[in-house]
Amino acid sequence: MGTTICRPTRRKTPTYSILSTHSRLNSSSSPRSQQANLPWKHYKADIESADVFAFLEPVTSSWQYIIVDPITRESAIIDPVLDYNPASGTLSTTAADILLGFIKEKDLNIVRILETHAHADHLSASQYIKQTLDAKIPICIGKRIKQLQGHFAPIYGLETTDFLESFDVFLEDEDQFQLGSSISCEVIHLPGHTPDHIGFMVGKAVFTGDSIFMPDLGSARADFPGGNAKDLFSSMSRLLSLPEDYQLFVGHDYPVGRQHECMATVGVHQEKNKHGKLGTTETQFVQFREARDKVLGTPRLLHPSLQVNIRAGKLPPASNGRVWLKTPAQLANPMIPL
Repeated sequence: MGTTICRPTRRKTPTYSILSTHSRLNSSSSPRSQQANLPWKHYKADIESADVFAFLEPVTSSWQYIIVDPITRESAIIDPVLDYNPASGTLSTTAADILLGFIKEKDLNIVRILETHAHADHLSASQYIKQTLDAKIPICIGKRIKQLQGHFAPIYGLETTDFLESFDVFLEDEDQFQLGSSISCEVIHLPGHTPDHIGFMVGKAVFTGDSIFMPDLGSARADFPGGNAKDLFSSMSRLLSLPEDYQLFVGHDYPVGRQHECMATVGVHQEKNKHGKLGTTETQFVQFREARDKVLGTPRLLHPSLQVNIRAGKLPPASNGRVWLKTPAQLANPMIPL
């Protein structure tokens, strides 16, 4: 018999603020409606929590985050995006430069760059940001990235040496680190979407990557190499067992009939998550997820993304003075001549 997502012990749910006026990092005390044109959203669970700034990259519907210790301004970046146009082959830094401009404006001290997993739908700007700010800033990812590197290296013609000096820190479940003097961060392993997938629990803010989507979307696919629907159910169950007032920040949002959003509380997910609300059994989830994944198409930026992201945002070695991103051809008809 499969497991079921059940309600944990209830706790009183405090209020939380969006674009909080309590933080000295907030550029204005205007209400949210007057700040609609800002390129970021600001979240803060309470006066002692980290400031969370969310930046949408609209082409890939990716959320990038900067988390800040309000006392020292030590900060970390989560899942920065490098712009890529597959038609022209143009790489650009529009999304990352917005982050860099914000960092400069707020006088933040970036001490870590955090990747939730090797993304298959956008390219990482981690190396660009690291080199622009300070080459000593560590790029951190789950230790199981090595499993994906081993799988994809022969596909893209990469050597073991191509992964040297890419990621700096390999994280495990329950690893902890500090931001400044007041903010504690904990790593949580959230496999299912990919085997290397991790999240970051920063007080009551939990950065989930692609391990859960907004409640009306439910869950991400689990059919990438090493992905597994049962593991994804387990990861979602772990997230939904947190206190109801904890805030789950997603890696993507693909809205239909609403604006892009990046956060919902655990309590909201427990009641409304389309694929994993309370009472959902493992069997129900796995049957749906596996059937759904069979009809999903290949992500548009799959091959460019993986070649760059398994190397922490480094481009493949240049050939003939140019950088090449390879796309392995799939021969639907074996009679096609080579």
